Amino acid sequence: MPYTTPHDPHWDPLLEAAWHAWEQAYAPYSHFQVGAALLRGDGSIQVGCNVENASYGGTICAERTAICAAAAQGLRPGDLVALVVVTQAETLTPPCGLCRQVIAEFAEDLPILLANRHARALHSTSELLPHAFTGRNLLDSARTAEELP
Repeated sequence: MPYTTPHDPHWDPLLEAAWHAWEQAYAPYSHFQVGAALLRGDGSIQVGCNVENASYGGTICAERTAICAAAAQGLRPGDLVALVVVTQAETLTPPCGLCRQVIAEFAEDLPILLANRHARALHSTSELLPHAFTGRNLLDSARTAEELP
């Protein structure tokens, strides 16, 4: 089964795409470039990079850039197969909390490969964000509200 180990060769096209996106990152303030690549169920790869803004709240991470671009092309929950996140940082860099939440919206148990030029580590959405709040919670809440007198 592909995407179950960090050095599985199936990761190679995603790593290449993520590093290419990393080169395009717009990070003039932090100089911390991040690249991401998503594999969709149809075999297509969607990339993203971080885009900083002088108004720091306007900054968007690579993972969300990739997901937003994929959503604009029809991405729906259950359509993701794998995600790669790359940086030049010495320590492997996981998605931030907000990115974890957005990833969980589309894939609650997605394999996520973190990589730099020297190391790789494989995680999953459920490992990085256990007990995620998702649309399922909202649907359960709506059903409960309908049952109240």
